[in-house]
Amino acid sequence: MRIIALLLVIFSAVNAATAQEAVHFYSSDSNKVNGDLYRRNNQYPFILLCPQEGSDRREYLELAPRLLNLEYNCLAVDLRQNSNPADAMNDICASIKYVQQLNSQPVILMGSSVSASLCLILAADNPRIKAVIALNPGEYLQPRKYLCNEVAKISQSVIAFATLQEYPYIQKMLSPIPAEHLTLFKPETNTGMRGTKAFYATSQGNDEYWFALTLFFKKLKH
Repeated sequence: MRIIALLLVIFSAVNAATAQEAVHFYSSDSNKVNGDLYRRNNQYPFILLCPQEGSDRREYLELAPRLLNLEYNCLAVDLRQNSNPADAMNDICASIKYVQQLNSQPVILMGSSVSASLCLILAADNPRIKAVIALNPGEYLQPRKYLCNEVAKISQSVIAFATLQEYPYIQKMLSPIPAEHLTLFKPETNTGMRGTKAFYATSQGNDEYWFALTLFFKKLKH
């Protein structure tokens, strides 16, 4: 019954205040990071929303209000888009520091494609990160970093989303993560979509993506 109630919250209209505030701050190498801050309750933990390559924080405009309904605040940020992943990682680290000035609880990282891989790497041995939501991660950072090696250091909870085609590859890549910490999602009603679009209301099968994410959040709170 609790799961049904949670789903009703997800798919209902967002009636509570979900003011979107434009913010900015600076990374350790003095890069200006622009973000959209979504807050409903100062006591809610934060989800840091990282866009995929070639995109920006606006790709989370539809997702953030629904995440607020699940009792999380959100910060969606722009990341530097270049060939040096260390720059984007610095931006993510600055974003974690920023939200922890607002709320000292460990944050949840949500990333897509390259940023999903960056979030997984940053989670290793990092007590400031509670969990990772990885949308279609991959070995995008070779030869600098090999994700299959880095994830062996992860002790937090991880949920990774994959299309049917990607599933065997992602399953093998993330196999070093202990089974009790890893949830792997593959679509059952269609072949799946990549990235945040899978969660959009206009996307076929978005309900099973939201259901899987809701169950993941439920486990985190226990």
